[in-house]
Amino acid sequence: MGLYIETHVRADLETLWERTQEPDRHQRWDLRFTEISYLPRAEGEPQHFRYATRVLPFLAVAGTGVSAGERHRAGGDRVSALRFASPHPLSLLAEGSGYWRYVPTQDGIRFLTGYDYRPRWGLAGKLADRFLFRPLMGWATAWSFDRLRLWCEDGITPERSRNRWLLELVARILLVAVPWAAASLPPGPLWLAPVPLTVLGLALAVLVPPSSRTPAARRCLRTPPARHREPRLLAALEQP
Repeated sequence: MGLYIETHVRADLETLWERTQEPDRHQRWDLRFTEISYLPRAEGEPQHFRYATRVLPFLAVAGTGVSAGERHRAGGDRVSALRFASPHPLSLLAEGSGYWRYVPTQDGIRFLTGYDYRPRWGLAGKLADRFLFRPLMGWATAWSFDRLRLWCEDGITPERSRNRWLLELVARILLVAVPWAAASLPPGPLWLAPVPLTVLGLALAVLVPPSSRTPAARRCLRTPPARHREPRLLAALEQP
């Protein structure tokens, strides 16, 4: 798979399953989606769904997908797989597939995902995906996984953790912006010179680790293990 993200959640399996499989809970923590809703289905059939991502206040990119899950596996783990597609002409993502694994450990759950997709817009789309969209999708997935972890482990709701992250982001920006703005003031002592303070602020903004109660993509594993394969359940799903 093109993208791989893994985190460790110290919570029970049922809580993690519900917060990832129920659409109203899933859309609260996953930065990639604004809305997820299940479509009617007959008993025994895979679950079809609709998703949307708001890219601007007046513009949402929508698509459809199909998913299936295995809750009772011999090893005690669980897996869900999905295929998705978006016909929207402004969606760089044309179609794709992925899976989630839930692997119980002695002190929690290894929660991991692998997914890939086909970009549209020809060569321009491939270049935009390689250098911008795919790295952004990897970061957004990892950040969202850590946001979910904070919800499950510490009871910090996705809304609160988002607000804390925004406040921390503003603080880091100010560390650089305030000394830079000071460049327009009359010269002062050397240690108050805007250039050294800007460099110091930039170093602090980059090197100071995020709060333990703020989501951070860097806490997630982004490289798959050597022995890694897609679940067989994914091959059984047809395109939506």
